[in-house]
Amino acid sequence: MNLMNPKVDAFLAKAKNWRQESEELRSIILECGLTEELKWGQPCYTNQGKNIVLIGGFKEYCALLFFQGALLGDAKGLLNRIGEHTQAGRQIRFTTLQEIKKLKPALKAYILEAVEVQKAGLKVKLKKHAEYTFCEELQNILDKNSAFKKAFLSLTPGRQRAYNFYFSAAKQSNTRTSRIEKYKQKILSGKGFYD
Repeated sequence: MNLMNPKVDAFLAKAKNWRQESEELRSIILECGLTEELKWGQPCYTNQGKNIVLIGGFKEYCALLFFQGALLGDAKGLLNRIGEHTQAGRQIRFTTLQEIKKLKPALKAYILEAVEVQKAGLKVKLKKHAEYTFCEELQNILDKNSAFKKAFLSLTPGRQRAYNFYFSAAKQSNTRTSRIEKYKQKILSGKGFYD
């Protein structure tokens, strides 16, 4: 078993939720020979300096998050997309300690497969920014308002995507248009959706 990182010890000692589950996941991961670190405020496990898996605690569940999970075979059908627009990452969710213990052999197999994916240098081919299309309402405003178009296209690709995802998520055209109008001044000021 690899050495436990004191930073992760401290993190788990303070954990209010999912402590036992996280400790069990930690034990399973360390049996797979990964290096334990604390990244993004969460226990993260690496191989040769590359991120493999992270333990995350959420409101409704705790999870193992695989950085290149989309490349795993998922023989047991355990992997879930982290979010609608997530390309590479996948997670396995748990709500009880017993669930983790029952799945221990499968979890080890997934972790070891993720290590092999990393060793082989495989990466999910991420969709390029240019491959995203803007919702019709946003495209219309961009076509009609050159100042707005210049401001919007000056935003980083990630900020453009965040706005586009938010605008596109509305089911009705009026709602999409009103969302764009609501954020127009923020965009003209060069600010992102989350700024």
